Formats: sequence, structure tokens, C-alpha cells
Amino acid sequence: MMRIAVIADTHDQFPSNLPARLAGADEIWHLGDVCDPATLMAFEALGKPLFVVLGNNETHDLWPLELHLERAGWKFFLTHIPPEQVPPETKVVLHGHTHIPRDETDAAGIRWLNPGCISRPKRGDRASFAWLTVSPGRPLDWRLELL
Repeated sequence: MMRIAVIADTHDQFPSNLPARLAGADEIWHLGDVCDPATLMAFEALGKPLFVVLGNNETHDLWPLELHLERAGWKFFLTHIPPEQVPPETKVVLHGHTHIPRDETDAAGIRWLNPGCISRPKRGDRASFAWLTVSPGRPLDWRLELL
């Protein structure tokens, strides 16, 4: 079993208790709009693998635009802006950008996940992140956490 903390859209800020809440993660995935790379220092200090994609508000190119990751037999596609086309064999798309939590499965059976926004949620939503738990041969477990 692997427990992954998924965050997006920090925009240079996050609640002071967030790093402590992510300390139990096996990995941390950030889905873009970090902005200042120094924002990640508190998460890097946790000593967990940290995977980051570029958002549309970055002023540098320190991270890739997208990542293809495989965990426990699941193929994940990480990007900031939801793509119009999904790479072949992808089962799960994780994105940020909209600042709105999402958990939907489309007609092709692809699951679309968005943890919401750490810094500026929309529609009156609260700031949020998510826990993604993957285990071989088991369904994904996606749990939104409000801040």
C-alpha cells in the first residue's frame, strides 16, 4: 500500500499546519502553480519523494509540464491544466488549475482527480488537498481533506 498526498495551486502560500498533515505520506505530488520554488522547502524537509509539474503561473521551467507515473499497477498522468486528450494507457488523470475538487470517471473509464486548491479555492469551497491510496489489485482510494 502507498499513501500519496496530492496538492495543487499553492500560489506561494499554504496553511502552516499543512506540512505536518502530510508527514505520513509515502510521496507528495504537487499539480502545479507552486510559483516560487522556495514554497516547496517545507515539503522537501519532510524527506519524502516530491513530484511537481509546472503550472501556468510559474515564471521558470524547473519542473516538467507533465509526469507519467505508475504505482501499484496504476498508470497516472499528472498535469496542471486538464488535457483535451489523455495519453494512451492512462487510467487516472490528476490535475489542478480549476481550484475546484474533482472526482469523476468519464465514458472511457478514465478517472479525473483534482485535490482542489491550497491557497484560493473557488465557489465558496474550503482550501483542500487529497490523499490517494494505491494498493496492487485494489481500487484507488481518493479522500479529500479540507483545511
